[in-house]
Amino acid sequence: MMFQHILVPTDGTDFSYRAVDSAIDLAAERHSELLALRVVPRYAAHYFDGISTFVPEEIADAEAQLVQIAQETMISLVDRAKARGVRMTTEIAVSDAIAETIVAVAANRGSDLIVMASHGRSGFTRLFVGSETDQVLSHSKVPVLVVR
Repeated sequence: MMFQHILVPTDGTDFSYRAVDSAIDLAAERHSELLALRVVPRYAAHYFDGISTFVPEEIADAEAQLVQIAQETMISLVDRAKARGVRMTTEIAVSDAIAETIVAVAANRGSDLIVMASHGRSGFTRLFVGSETDQVLSHSKVPVLVVR
């Protein structure tokens, strides 16, 4: 199977960078294009369930700062890919629905493969917290390569 448009979501962790490196390797081998996606969760409007409420301007400023940090991270990923001769574009989305956003971006951008990390949760943590990777695996219409 030939993969021409590979989506690699990253959350800035070492685990996700392993997936990025694997996606770059795969793209280099297959002469594919990469799209790196960072989904930035929305900033909480309430702290401790309403004890303290943030004003909209504070929320907007906090979200803008998180997006700026994500943009800086993405620049370093583009440089990594470029060093291997791989064309990488980036996208940043602000959403609390991380897995759903990954699946939607893959569909909207014509990705034919998603490469993402497994964070290695097990036992009770995996049972109660779940995994964005599990959600993407369950809902994606395109193949998902999970890097451990």
